[in-house]
Amino acid sequence: MAIPPTPVDELVGLLAPLAEREGFTATSLAGVSLMAMHRPRPRTPLIYEPGLFVIAQGNKIGYLGDREIQYGPGHYLVQTLPLPFECETFATCNAPMLGLAVRLDPALLGEMVAAMEEAGPVESGPDPVPMASVTMTEGMHGAVVRLLRTLHDSAETSIMGESRVRDVVFEALKGEQGPALRALVRHQGNYSRIVRVLSRLHADFAEEISVESMARQASMSPSTFHQHFRQIAQASPLQYVKRLRLIKAQQLLSQEACNVNQVAIRVGYRSVSQFSRDYKRYFGISPLRHRREERALDAS
Repeated sequence: MAIPPTPVDELVGLLAPLAEREGFTATSLAGVSLMAMHRPRPRTPLIYEPGLFVIAQGNKIGYLGDREIQYGPGHYLVQTLPLPFECETFATCNAPMLGLAVRLDPALLGEMVAAMEEAGPVESGPDPVPMASVTMTEGMHGAVVRLLRTLHDSAETSIMGESRVRDVVFEALKGEQGPALRALVRHQGNYSRIVRVLSRLHADFAEEISVESMARQASMSPSTFHQHFRQIAQASPLQYVKRLRLIKAQQLLSQEACNVNQVAIRVGYRSVSQFSRDYKRYFGISPLRHRREERALDAS
């Protein structure tokens, strides 16, 4: 008699044939990506867009301020804000990190939150946190399995894909991080005010930005704004802006044919030498060396 696969084995079996490329791979279903990494990656600064991240094999540790956030098989990560953080990945060639990422679409989230609240009172939880590891429930596991099975069939993806994504988001809204997800669309309280500021920062990160202007947008005094911003982002407003610019610069150096001077200007630096110092301090490598290494990899 065959032994049925464990929940983790089931996810790995569905992901392995799909997630063959290193890093993130987009699928034919909008907002859904596959994740794979065949070697360990040391603690590295990065940024995730708001989404749900399910790891079926391998492990990750996120570092946000003084918080350590571990997520791997049996857990999923809920990222409600696009916060710069540091991440360490544990993977090998024989047991690569395999996962699934589902982007949080604001329109879908708003629609589902409104429908849930119309159906009946929704319990409030503790103060929202923007990034947390959540235990995989039976309902979430089932929703992820249905989504992955759908991705194996192009016709099913076209017809049923959106409803499978809704299943996953619905399970997240019912979970421990449901209050943080609902806070994104309720437009109430200090959390929502900081969310609005962060949205503006990500759209206009290269512009001149002051704490006073951010506080005005949040309708707070500068001292109150600073306190609530640090509590949510685990960094001061100006630290956050600097990290955001440097991570955007890293992406430009990796993906576009820009030289270091051009990248510095595009992310909002007025001094290229200051940009180079900040970059090396944050990433442990100069932007020029990083660009050369990326070009060497592209040429190999």
